[in-house]
Amino acid sequence: MLTIKNLHVTCDDIEILRGIDLEVLPGEIHAIMGPNGSGKSTLGKVIAGHPDYEVTAGDILLNSQSLLEMEPAERAIAGLFLGFQYPIEVPGVTNFQLLHAAYNASREGKLEKEGFEHLLKEKAQSIGIDPDFIYRDVNCGFSGGEKKRNEILQMLLLDPKCAILDETDSGLDIDAMRHVSEGINRFMRPEKGLVLITHYQRLLDYVKPDKIHVLIDGRIQCTGGSDLSLKLEAQGYDWLQGAPA
Repeated sequence: MLTIKNLHVTCDDIEILRGIDLEVLPGEIHAIMGPNGSGKSTLGKVIAGHPDYEVTAGDILLNSQSLLEMEPAERAIAGLFLGFQYPIEVPGVTNFQLLHAAYNASREGKLEKEGFEHLLKEKAQSIGIDPDFIYRDVNCGFSGGEKKRNEILQMLLLDPKCAILDETDSGLDIDAMRHVSEGINRFMRPEKGLVLITHYQRLLDYVKPDKIHVLIDGRIQCTGGSDLSLKLEAQGYDWLQGAPA
């Protein structure tokens, strides 16, 4: 599904990722944890094609196809989705307009407004979003939880092959966490892949990962099962600092 091979990345001549190897098989959920500044969000942005980062070595493959020569829009059409840590506001463009355009751009069969409206409202209601929400400008005046739920709505609607969610749990109250988690679990099917970038154990109480990777200083220092997050919660990252990758 998603394969990362010996990925090295720099920004402003500073090396941030120092040889990342990762393989996500169909049907798998992988969580990436680590302290601030370890390179977690950078990894998500690089996979999506952010222009500020330079890949100096390695490759990123989606279903055996290299993403490195693709523009971000081409990666999205190929089946990649990135949920942002800090979703941006887009004044003057409604959720309906944005998602209608994105949905039709990623499919051969186009949906007219009426059919798309029915589909979008159905997806919104499935994760506890008021149907009127879809007519508001993208993320404008939204609370933190609403912005994150909007990211999940986009993911459910676009139905990518592989989704990367960057700290989707940050700023969520208990109810929002439940709705977001239900949306993530609804997305997952045997043919999908998912990468969760998170600081905290609490999201992983709702969304059970197959593997957890700990990223420190631009390298994966440790990989384990779902119980690894409990050890991190109890002991922090100090016990891994300086350990061989």
